[in-house]
Amino acid sequence: MAELLYRLGRFSARRAWTVVIAWVVILGLSVTAYFAFGGTLSSQVTIPGTKTDQVTQQLAQRFPSASGGSGTIVFHTANGSAFTDEQKAAVGALLKSTGELDGVASATDPFATQAQAAQQAAQVTGGLEKVNAGLAQLAAVPAAGPEQEAAKAQLEAQATKLKLSQQLLAMSAGIRLVAEDGSAATAPVVFDKPRMEVTQETKDGVVDHVSAGVPAGVEAAFSNDITQGVPEVLGVGEVVGVVVAAIVLLVMLGSLLAAALPLVGALVGVGVGVTASLALSGAVDMLSITPVLGVMLGLAVGIDYSLFILNRHRRQLLAGVDLHESIGLANGTSGNAVVFAGATVLVALLALNVTGIGFLGMMGTVGAICVAVAVVVAVTLTPALLSLLGRRVLGRRKRAAAAVPGKPMSTSRALLTALAGLAALIVIAIPALSIRLGLPDGSSEAEDSSQYQAYKLTEQKFGAGVNGPLLVVAELPAAVTGDAVLAEQVRVGNALMGASGVTAVAPIGQSKDGALLAFQVIPADGPSSESTEQLVRDLRDLSPLDGDVTLGVAGSASGNIDISEQLSDVLPLYLGVVLGLSLIILIFVFRSLLVPLTATLGFVLSLFATFGAITAIFQWGWLGAVFGVHDPGPILSFLPTILIGILFGLAMDYQLFLVSGMREAYAHGAPARLAVRQGVHAGRTVVTAAAIIMISVFGGFIFSHTAMIRSLGFGLAFGVLADAFLVRMLVIPAVMHLLGRSAWWIPRWLDRILPNVDVEGAALERSHPATPHEERVPSPTGA
Repeated sequence: MAELLYRLGRFSARRAWTVVIAWVVILGLSVTAYFAFGGTLSSQVTIPGTKTDQVTQQLAQRFPSASGGSGTIVFHTANGSAFTDEQKAAVGALLKSTGELDGVASATDPFATQAQAAQQAAQVTGGLEKVNAGLAQLAAVPAAGPEQEAAKAQLEAQATKLKLSQQLLAMSAGIRLVAEDGSAATAPVVFDKPRMEVTQETKDGVVDHVSAGVPAGVEAAFSNDITQGVPEVLGVGEVVGVVVAAIVLLVMLGSLLAAALPLVGALVGVGVGVTASLALSGAVDMLSITPVLGVMLGLAVGIDYSLFILNRHRRQLLAGVDLHESIGLANGTSGNAVVFAGATVLVALLALNVTGIGFLGMMGTVGAICVAVAVVVAVTLTPALLSLLGRRVLGRRKRAAAAVPGKPMSTSRALLTALAGLAALIVIAIPALSIRLGLPDGSSEAEDSSQYQAYKLTEQKFGAGVNGPLLVVAELPAAVTGDAVLAEQVRVGNALMGASGVTAVAPIGQSKDGALLAFQVIPADGPSSESTEQLVRDLRDLSPLDGDVTLGVAGSASGNIDISEQLSDVLPLYLGVVLGLSLIILIFVFRSLLVPLTATLGFVLSLFATFGAITAIFQWGWLGAVFGVHDPGPILSFLPTILIGILFGLAMDYQLFLVSGMREAYAHGAPARLAVRQGVHAGRTVVTAAAIIMISVFGGFIFSHTAMIRSLGFGLAFGVLADAFLVRMLVIPAVMHLLGRSAWWIPRWLDRILPNVDVEGAALERSHPATPHEERVPSPTGA
């Protein structure tokens, strides 16, 4: 592999403009493919086969009117006063026209509906009073004849029916569309397609139409189901992150041209990787956050991988190596390490497909595509650009190389460093013991967003549970008609009302075959609360009701709970796969048992420290003002799984770039403990710069307006910080020092059967002795 990369590097250097033009053409083709074949991204997280999905499919087949996607528009007066009659009429007319838009099945007028409900309640109460009065008159007749008995039976039947209606009205009394103070109203909007099939154009059409037609003195806010769209791929925070990365490169390299080279390569790689991935969105379902993940990874690893090759090339130029020869050697040595490091990230990301969860596997696949493109760009475009820049990559200021350490660190210092590092990681990880998984709701959006305002208005004026109503279906043993429908609705409704945490129950219809009843259930708390999560389980545990009625629960809150539980179930499997891969890969690379073991344990510690930091900030609300967490809640359900895959790959990168330097120093005769210090000395500068660059790029996404992106950006930034600086730069060297020669022990039988993995490209250097021996760099990064 090293020899092949050496030849590729020299070819790219000799045919620099050909390579550059080829990449421009590839970028053009990928952008064209995106515009030609790209489809619509989804903002809804779903997993086929969950209990919620089964109920949704059941509704689509037998109760189409209840299976369409829905959202809510919250109207409220600007001054907090009650709506005037003119405003009510204008809102009603606006909603009538909204219901006629393409893709919209209906838009409910809250004022008319609330008035009808009050009128219906009054009619039932009045009717029951009249029936009771009629029964009292018949009871006063001394000798009732056949006619009186028939009249009595008819009145009793009416009384029974009215009492059942009264019970249903009492159950649904907590469901209001107009606030008690008359200053706010909620208007449900039902689409003519299931939630996942509602296009962004349809949602945008509703928002634009309503926003343009709101009467004077009235404001409208839209729920997450209507306004949650595709997040912006590159915002102000992300640009700031890239700028910080550029400053780090400039400080490290001392040359503006040299600092620009990794950025150019990374941007080309991101452009190709992301647009090529988005071209697949027309054929496969893709979550809206997926391309953002591709941008994160493409920028971070693209800059780092080019930097590793660039840094090696600069050192060789200073040593007097010919330009093209230096480019080839840098590509064959540091480029070889880049390919191997990229392969570990690819394996970790592609392994997300073993979870069996479609959207998660797709996120891993897109991330892997972007990383693969970054690797190819690093070993082809970077050599070409290095050739075009020539010796200008050195800049005017040349720094003298620091002296190689001649003594190992003291054992007491190593012991103290290891204990302090472990203690810090464990303390930071403690909050992870109380981590709760879920999906973001309107409360996690930016405070100035429409969905946050809709969520808070609904919570204040109607109750927290109205933000996450549950849809319960009851499968009856046989079809019912006439008055029996009312009796069954009351029977099932009473059972639902009896569950802890239910504030209201309302029947919403019956299937055409008469055997399926649907109910809306309002929880006491919001959709992401622990009590609502428990309520979903309690309602499902009621089935079979009375031994003959099967209950199913659906709705956004129920779906989020099912998704979170399934992701929690696959998390141990995926973590086990990743840890197993870690041990196997590192045993091959370092021909040792203890080095892979310490590396894997270090990854686990940094991973759980990352989980702890995420829990403390996004779930507990610590430092919320700094990170924009105004309403703490559950952690994004798929975040731990994604973090495992990405951070594993990056952790193994840093492990390779540092510990392979120790291994090479030890192989060249340095004592084991001195080799540890020399390896760290050789790789610390470039690894520190690479880690800071990654933290800057990932950290820029912390300030995104999208809740999912904020937590993902923080998790990746903190994970790199903990792993690179606490684990790889402090704990691992200290532990390696304490282990001494035993760190490199391996059973003889295993040593004999393991293939020789030349990550450092040492064989290439021996066959191309252009680099003076004293200038050879132990680290594969060439630092």
